[in-house]
Amino acid sequence: MDRSAHHSSTAHGHAGVHGRSTHHHGPTVGASWSTAAKATLHCLTGCAVGEILGMVIGTALMWGNVPTMVLAIALAFVFGYSFTLFAVRRAGLDFKAALKVALAADTVSIAVMELVDNGIIALVPGAMDAHLSDRLFWTSILGGFAIAFLITTPVNKWMIGRGKGHAVVHAYH
Repeated sequence: MDRSAHHSSTAHGHAGVHGRSTHHHGPTVGASWSTAAKATLHCLTGCAVGEILGMVIGTALMWGNVPTMVLAIALAFVFGYSFTLFAVRRAGLDFKAALKVALAADTVSIAVMELVDNGIIALVPGAMDAHLSDRLFWTSILGGFAIAFLITTPVNKWMIGRGKGHAVVHAYH
């Protein structure tokens, strides 16, 4: 980090070396619904890409439901983390620091998103056995994402309001 960037960030008392907070300000009062929705949409995008890719791969390889779902969930985490990882790497963090930020920012959000989304898919009769060409496949997965978004947004709002989750990424934007 160059001296001017370090001076600029510490002069305002918000971030010290490597963007870490130099002061504990307590909870961020009134994290907005807009901020929470944007964080959740970011999470949803990574989850959707990974999960749909996992379903396509598992279906193409004629895997059963369990290995396909495991792959889809794993890829949802990989893509969810990678979107944040790439963003904070562009902001200048080294890989290890960027990985820590991505894990802190996205783990709870992705976990809630995947739990809700896959729970919905598991509960919709026939959805687990639907093929990519079936309307039921797409309506259950997209409906699951919509419900997961509605449930995960307040979780992200709560976390951001306490300086957790996606709040840790905001220091690098």
